Amino acid sequence: MATKVYIVYYSLRGHVATLAEEIKRGADSVEGVEAKLWQVAETLSEVVLGKMHAPQKKDVPIIKPNDLTEADGFLFGFPARYGMMPSQFKAFLDATGGLWRTQALAGKPAGLFFSTSSQGGGQEEVPLTSITQLVHHGLIYVPIGYTFGAGMFEMNEVKGGSPYGSGTLDGEDGSRDPSELELAQAFHQGKYLAAIAKKLKGS
Repeated sequence: MATKVYIVYYSLRGHVATLAEEIKRGADSVEGVEAKLWQVAETLSEVVLGKMHAPQKKDVPIIKPNDLTEADGFLFGFPARYGMMPSQFKAFLDATGGLWRTQALAGKPAGLFFSTSSQGGGQEEVPLTSITQLVHHGLIYVPIGYTFGAGMFEMNEVKGGSPYGSGTLDGEDGSRDPSELELAQAFHQGKYLAAIAKKLKGS
């Protein structure tokens, strides 16, 4: 049976969604792995989203807590909100109490990816404050470390991402798109997590 990797995200301006698509390509490049994109439900009204000039959501299914039990590994992505995950993603995780009670996700690998508006906006802090969610479910946190190689040490361009996971900087007004380097790191993370999920399932 194929190893299933679920890429679950929340994206307000589309930057995290772009990373998620590249992560899926990376995961799908591993033989025997099937990756699937999911997004969590939006909690803001259409009126509020309109005032924020938020783009239309991508045609990606909305995940429900019990859907998580079908996967062998996860990559969770979201934009930063004051150094933490946004309330939309937290609301989804808050609804996973039944899975927590039975430890249905325990032992499965999970990684994190993220976007921030600036270099000091939480490229390390956001995953650090989010790891608690994984811990309570017994998930195995899989950072990318420095496995991305030279890209981790790039000093000639502004870039997101950290040893904790792939990331992008979207700018204060959301006008900056993920760079080629950031997308390459996202692809790497998807491939890296998928290979670990496949190995763990095989063992």
